[in-house]
Amino acid sequence: MRILATLAAIVAASPAFAASGPFFSLHNTDFIVLLAFILFIAVLFYFGVPKMLGGMLDKRAEQIKAELDEAKSLREEAQALLASYERKQKDVQAQADRIVDTAKSEAASAAEQAKKDLEASIARRLAAAEDQIASAEASAVKEVKNRAVAIAVDAAREVIAAQMKAADANKMIDEAIETVEQKLH
Repeated sequence: MRILATLAAIVAASPAFAASGPFFSLHNTDFIVLLAFILFIAVLFYFGVPKMLGGMLDKRAEQIKAELDEAKSLREEAQALLASYERKQKDVQAQADRIVDTAKSEAASAAEQAKKDLEASIARRLAAAEDQIASAEASAVKEVKNRAVAIAVDAAREVIAAQMKAADANKMIDEAIETVEQKLH
């Protein structure tokens, strides 16, 4: 029931029910509201509010246009900077590739040179070892010959001494020693 009473009060208080009588009367609220609205609009035009609003809107439009122009120039500058950095990055990448290629070729040539040096060193060591072996072999052969000669001379001396007289033996030994010394030296 309360809801019904509240609803009835709201409907009764509406402006359509507040207006009574002829429309162009000061007792009609709709007419008074219309006059107040027209007076309000006239005051706004008298004080130049539409021009001020238009000026403010134009000023704001110019400000927005300036900001858009600045943003556009910043965007172009950023794109130019990006292109510059991309070019620099490509140049640096190309230079890095050249450095890597150079390092690879230098490493390959250094490895080849090291291989050649190692082969030469091995050849020198082999030659030195062969020379040492040949020298040791010659020394051993000479020592064996000297020892064989000494043994042969001693053996010949003993054989000849047993078969000869003492005077002939001494003479023969001396001749043999001289002959051997001449052949050895």
